[in-house]
Amino acid sequence: MSEIGNRKSEIGNRYEDGFSLRVVLGAFFVGLVMMPGSIYMGLIAGQTLGPAAEWVTIILFTEVARRSFVTLRRQEVYILYYVAGGLAASVVAANLAGGPFTSFIWNQFLVRSSPAQGMGIAQGIPRWAVPAPNSPAIEHRLLFHGDWVIPILLVLAGQVLGRMNWFGMGYLLFRLTSDAERLPFPLAPITAEGATALAETTTKEGSWRWPVFSTGSIIGIVFGTLYIGVPALTGLILQNPIQILPIPFADLTDNAHGILPASLVGLSFDLGIMLFAMVLPFPMVVGIFISAILTSIVANPILYKAGLLPGWQPGMNLLLTKFRNDMDFWMSIGIGTALAVAAIGIVRCIRSGVFRTRGALPRPQGRGDFPLWVALAIYAFATTCYIVLCHILVPRFPIGILLFFGFVWTPLNSYISARMIGLTGSGVAFPFLRETSFILAKYQGVDIWFAPIPLADYGGVTSLFRVLELTKTRITSLLKAELLIIPVSLVCSFLFWSFFWYLEEIPSATYPFTARMWPFYARNQCLFMTATSSGTQWLLQAIKPGLIVAGFGLGLGLYGIVGALGLPALFYYGLIGGIAGWPNAAIPMFVGACIGRYVIARRLGEEKWRRYVPVLCAGYACGVGLIGMLAVGLSIVSRAVSGLPF
Repeated sequence: MSEIGNRKSEIGNRYEDGFSLRVVLGAFFVGLVMMPGSIYMGLIAGQTLGPAAEWVTIILFTEVARRSFVTLRRQEVYILYYVAGGLAASVVAANLAGGPFTSFIWNQFLVRSSPAQGMGIAQGIPRWAVPAPNSPAIEHRLLFHGDWVIPILLVLAGQVLGRMNWFGMGYLLFRLTSDAERLPFPLAPITAEGATALAETTTKEGSWRWPVFSTGSIIGIVFGTLYIGVPALTGLILQNPIQILPIPFADLTDNAHGILPASLVGLSFDLGIMLFAMVLPFPMVVGIFISAILTSIVANPILYKAGLLPGWQPGMNLLLTKFRNDMDFWMSIGIGTALAVAAIGIVRCIRSGVFRTRGALPRPQGRGDFPLWVALAIYAFATTCYIVLCHILVPRFPIGILLFFGFVWTPLNSYISARMIGLTGSGVAFPFLRETSFILAKYQGVDIWFAPIPLADYGGVTSLFRVLELTKTRITSLLKAELLIIPVSLVCSFLFWSFFWYLEEIPSATYPFTARMWPFYARNQCLFMTATSSGTQWLLQAIKPGLIVAGFGLGLGLYGIVGALGLPALFYYGLIGGIAGWPNAAIPMFVGACIGRYVIARRLGEEKWRRYVPVLCAGYACGVGLIGMLAVGLSIVSRAVSGLPF
């Protein structure tokens, strides 16, 4: 018996390949079924299928496996989970998901938008990013057109080079932070345990996870019907869809301005915000709530009366109020606080001796490792291609800045971020570095904003490799999965975006989220672009050095106060993240977190609730996703039939 137990333990600790025919079938299932649903939910409500794509795919395959008396290995489950998420939940532009061609739909709107026209941006947008506004490809809403050839080729190159970059640098950072420094990566075990639990459902043993998941799915179906289904179905027969619950939120700002001038007052009725807040660390949610309420509701009237918010005018809605307040005050404060967080991260890295080596890096047998020089060569090759491509597209931009970003700053920033993720679960970023470099280079032109600048943060990839290690999945499985994701994502994204755009103008009243939020996004993006155009330098006027210094001092001061009071570090990051935040989202987040912590957890027990809530939220996302897919199916059929000549 002892020998049998030792043998099982040896098998359980052995690295295995997670790529299989089931993963290939799952990729096509997600690409053909989940991706259009994710696109439609993004257009309607600004949400993605996200976990729904991953969970529905895995549950479908695990149920088929159970009925076929086949057991799925945890390595297969995790790679299937990764492929599903990579295909359906990749957000590219304007809060939408749908693969690499999502940016095409955003750019066609941007080049024709009122902010771009009014600020003189539209004329400078290069044709290698989007065709001209009067192009037949834009006027007739066609992606199958010759004017899109160069943008499509650039997307293809970006997909290949981008994946080479993050794979090479991500693997190198993983070896340094996980193998050499043995950082804990506190959030990685959550995903690993989830994959293991799902693999267990294919065995004959029963589990509590399926009833909990089913309960969440029912909740998601009921709420999704009211929040997404009704607007989607009524939009097929009415010019303005019926919204039982406001999408994306109820705007009460104008009503409150008599008492609270310049404040942001709104409320989101999205149940998903409340549920997913139950998963987040409670101190972080409390910090976000306190910070958002104090800055966006309490402080704004005081700042307005002090003359620090001169751009605000009575009668502005929440979006316009948010925009003006950020330009006048909060953008500069946010830059300062973000710089403070970055400085704290650098100091922590230096104090812990990040430059010290600990001998040869260990390589567990069978994990699928490869020499570090190969990772460096992959990253160097892809980055060099990025620099050459960018120099060809924007030859007047200083190539020295591109070299600095690609070979100095990106590796350094990624390493700092990887260490922070390994220690705390959250990374660190330097705000507006890309935008500032454009200004300091004194570059004139809009084209640089669409160029493939070799500036990125690959620190988050280290957690992905850590999950591979925890699930005993060979690293080569990830490489195979990426080789599968690239063609499936490109083909499905192109086909479905072509179809959606051809059927209906985007944005339009049919898609409430885009109609309401895209003009706001366009105004913000065009504002930044004026910094390198011949028009008014709105960005330079909005960035105020004095307020940046004040924000930097505020960030450091809050860190000292939180530490002196013995409060959790996550509370501090919540405070920073909630500054000038959206109270319409912060309020339901706080309510949901309190219900989970003080009501449900006390009834079920904290340990049991901690195990239940991720599965419940996954079920909810699955239920909402199913309603989204049903709505998109009916919409596609209805609009396709209505376009027939008989």
